[in-house]
Amino acid sequence: MSTAELLQHGLLEHRAGRRREAEAAYRRILADDPSHPDANQLMGVLAHEAGQPDAAVSFIRRAIGSSRANPGYHYYLGIVLGDLGRHAEAEASLREALRLRAGHPDALSRLGVALASQGRNAEAAATFREAVRVAPAFAAAHGNLGITLTTLGDLPAAEASLREAARLAPADPNALNDLAGVLVRLGRHAEAEPLLRQALRLAPDFAEAHINLGGVLADLGRPAEGEANFRRAVALRPQYPIAHNGLGLTLLELARPAEAEAAFREALRQQPLYSQALNGLGIALCALWRAPEAEAPLRDAVSVDPDLADAHANLGAVLTRLGRPTEGEACLREALGLAPGHPDALRNLAVTLYDLRRLPEAEAMFRAALPLSRSPADVHLGLASTLLIGGRLAEGWAEFEWRWALDHMAADVRDFRVPTWRGEPIAGRTLLLHAEQGMGDTLQFCRYASMIGAGARVVLEVQGPLKRLMTSLDNVAQVVARGEPLPHFDLSCPLLSAPGALSTTLETIPTATPYLAADSAQAARWRRRLDGLPGLKVGLVWSGEARKGRPDLAAIDARRSLPLAALAPLGEVLGVRYISLQKGAPSAQAASPPAGLTLHDFTAELNDFADTAALIDALDLVISVDTSVAHLAGALARPVWLLNRYDCDWRWLLDRDDSPWHPTLRQFRQPKPGDWASVIAQVRDALRLLVAGDLLQFGPGRGPFA
Repeated sequence: MSTAELLQHGLLEHRAGRRREAEAAYRRILADDPSHPDANQLMGVLAHEAGQPDAAVSFIRRAIGSSRANPGYHYYLGIVLGDLGRHAEAEASLREALRLRAGHPDALSRLGVALASQGRNAEAAATFREAVRVAPAFAAAHGNLGITLTTLGDLPAAEASLREAARLAPADPNALNDLAGVLVRLGRHAEAEPLLRQALRLAPDFAEAHINLGGVLADLGRPAEGEANFRRAVALRPQYPIAHNGLGLTLLELARPAEAEAAFREALRQQPLYSQALNGLGIALCALWRAPEAEAPLRDAVSVDPDLADAHANLGAVLTRLGRPTEGEACLREALGLAPGHPDALRNLAVTLYDLRRLPEAEAMFRAALPLSRSPADVHLGLASTLLIGGRLAEGWAEFEWRWALDHMAADVRDFRVPTWRGEPIAGRTLLLHAEQGMGDTLQFCRYASMIGAGARVVLEVQGPLKRLMTSLDNVAQVVARGEPLPHFDLSCPLLSAPGALSTTLETIPTATPYLAADSAQAARWRRRLDGLPGLKVGLVWSGEARKGRPDLAAIDARRSLPLAALAPLGEVLGVRYISLQKGAPSAQAASPPAGLTLHDFTAELNDFADTAALIDALDLVISVDTSVAHLAGALARPVWLLNRYDCDWRWLLDRDDSPWHPTLRQFRQPKPGDWASVIAQVRDALRLLVAGDLLQFGPGRGPFA
């Protein structure tokens, strides 16, 4: 065969997919003429198709060495160099091809890809525009232009280009997937869904489309459907970190943080510096009540990607939760510098400013977050706390009603099929007041049952451990434990809505105490038992209940509590006998109190709050962290010293050491977050004065300790 015949034979075999036969023909040509340009070029094509790009480059360069004026050689060399990631060299080859054959649409499109790969997106867009001008029906060039315009942030123009690409190539799943991607960026998820479903009908194993559809479904509020698409993507491409990350995000939406953690860790095993997965892992760890562990991956996320606003926002929230609000504020402001309207950063910064007691700033930030938030109830509740702690009760009660929109309040939502009482006169009718949230809340606000009951018939439903004690309330027709049958009633009202219904202000807080009473016979028995303990008899509570089902509240529980060992300085005060009132898991610490602090523990005999009330009635003083026992002592009008954290609850107000809710209560506040040592030192010194017989003031006009 002649050289021309061998070349024609090789091309026919090549086009038929018989590459071995084609290679044999090309090699016969090169054996006689090693510089034959077409044979070298075609050997380069074979090598590229076989996944041997370096060999392909070598063959094509030989072809160019023999025939520099052939634009096709330069064009194909640009393709191979681009696949090798050698984009600057690819650009040079493609520009030479275009010099030799100006306006070649394929070369223009490939040049655009090389430019975009070097981050020169504006030049790339101009090149793609030239390609579609030369070849208006060139679908791939329209698609590449759309992708580049998306990168440049010109989303409307990107949509137009991608729609044209999809019109020109309706059976191309990539075109449909790319168009759906820009619609998602435009917030038009509902329009993206059918495009992605069509892409998957054309290519059922298209992993990227499964990932995008999973994300769209999650954003449309259908994460359970989205999970199936992410799992399909993971099955199709197990070594695809983006798929594992998307699955993790969807599992977070489905409130399955343990599974989400596993998905993020797999993404990070495959790509250790994947900032999105590091951020997701931090969120999952927070949701698993492991905020201290969350700090490290979130710090890694902002280190890897300093422009990732989500990670800065989440890190700031974690640091605030860990009791480091000053550090948290810096991170959150960094997030807002990157994304000024970031709703989570706005809300979390508002929470941080609240914790730092910068109320005007916190209020402004909550109000800025409201129109942007995906969870407005959380923002309204933050605003409520800010208003209430600042003493603006009338405004605060209205915002406080947003609590019913929170997921964790679902257990307290009651559908009694009767009207809700809003404060109107109800003489001659029966009102059901029903407890909600914690037992401390019930102890604080049950006083309203007595007030309302003076003009109407009131039934009070409370938590079981409070029922017996609540029968001591005046003007209450019946006390029912939650879960017991309810009598007939005409109206209902949640207990913590009563202050708002009655338009309670700072000046009109009902301060008459006691409004609860211990059983007199039971209290007398306790007094006789304690007579054998000389000196001042002081009850201690050092820890609140750990609400493990709520990571946000669990963090607060950790900040409001301290170990019994931290109370060791109180043991230095002579003439005091301490009695444990601590219940729950922390009560085990009573078995080994710190040296010098003698602690008597009768809590095994306290089966409900009526029992605890009787013991408190026999004591001289109660010292407690912010928990239900402090409210109980206040309701009984017994002296109580509150050990209060810096970022205290709204009910304790700001900058005062008394409480309008409990006239016999004195506050000892942390001077800075986490500083219990200063609080305990102040309490120790106050106890010494008390034992010495000095008068103990509970605040201006409150009178002495007796």
